Amino acid sequence: MSDALIGYLSKYSIHDGLDPGALTEIGEVTEITPGEESTDRVDVTHMQSPDRRREFISGLIDPGEASFTINWVPGSATDVFLRELQASGETRQHQIEFPNGVTVSFDATLLTYSKAIPIDDRMTATITVAPSGAETWTAAA
Repeated sequence: MSDALIGYLSKYSIHDGLDPGALTEIGEVTEITPGEESTDRVDVTHMQSPDRRREFISGLIDPGEASFTINWVPGSATDVFLRELQASGETRQHQIEFPNGVTVSFDATLLTYSKAIPIDDRMTATITVAPSGAETWTAAA
């Protein structure tokens, strides 16, 4: 039998900026896209590189960007929290909790808070964040 999971019961939280260790769970999250880390490739080719071939070594790891989408409710506690966080420009701890209890935490700054207001569907907002530094993962519960 497969160990595959669906995303249902996943959570996205951001440190509240006040109490040490206190996280504010973001309301009505509908999709989470964790950061996509990539490693730079550094060209170290020189005049005597074997077989007339380029040579490369691993460089720094870029944590990329992460995002999450919510049902946007103007003036809700989540809306106010996110607008204030964007205005502050603060880097705070973000945490994604998966259905099996595994969590990933990372420091990030809010980059965009993009709202969509369709005529015949729910209003949504997609929030893009810029992680900084390494992620911290926990084991499954």
